[in-house]
Amino acid sequence: MANILVVDDELGIRDLLSEILNDEGHSVDLAENATQARAARTGNSYDLVLLDIWMPDTDGVSLLKEWATAGTLTMPVIMMSGHATIDTAVEATRIGAFSFLEKPITMQKLLKAVEQGLARNASSHPAAVPAAVAAAPSAPSADATFAQVAPVSAAQPHTDASGPHAHQGFDLDRPLREARDGFEKAYFEFHLAREGGSMTRVAEKTGLERTHLYRKLRQLGVDLGRGKRS
Repeated sequence: MANILVVDDELGIRDLLSEILNDEGHSVDLAENATQARAARTGNSYDLVLLDIWMPDTDGVSLLKEWATAGTLTMPVIMMSGHATIDTAVEATRIGAFSFLEKPITMQKLLKAVEQGLARNASSHPAAVPAAVAAAPSAPSADATFAQVAPVSAAQPHTDASGPHAHQGFDLDRPLREARDGFEKAYFEFHLAREGGSMTRVAEKTGLERTHLYRKLRQLGVDLGRGKRS
């Protein structure tokens, strides 16, 4: 969904944030200090940065100031710290930080801050429409395409020989997170059934590491024995 850079000198924090954000479908790069963060920012474009304040080489506020001065602070930056003072948080906000998270960071606060930061980034950088696509008279609009596809999945479940879970009806009249969880559960149940319950093959098919896959299946309430029985 989004490209996110996590900058923190603590390995445990980096791994935890990476796991949570990967489970949410984001692409995550990691940096353990300001030097690695500079290199990552130079070679990549990020939708959001999670930046620790206290680091051994250059502190997060100084790095934030560097980006702002160089005109490369083009993405929301969420500062993180377990020891920062109010003055530090205020200074970071004045320089251009989007928000501040106090450690230890709960999953709920992290996801809320990330969601708000990405929403700010999307509003500041609306997606550009290629001229060739915009000028094509026969190209259907996104609404028209959705109108054609939605009735098949939401109101007219179909049977597919690919597997017992290939047909699913989705209730689209509900919050996005609930609708997405419903789709993801059906998606993983389908692959589990098709691969005979093999977690290794499902991990390869879905592009997830096994640990992330197990965590995601438990979170969604997927019956791990269902694919084997099928």
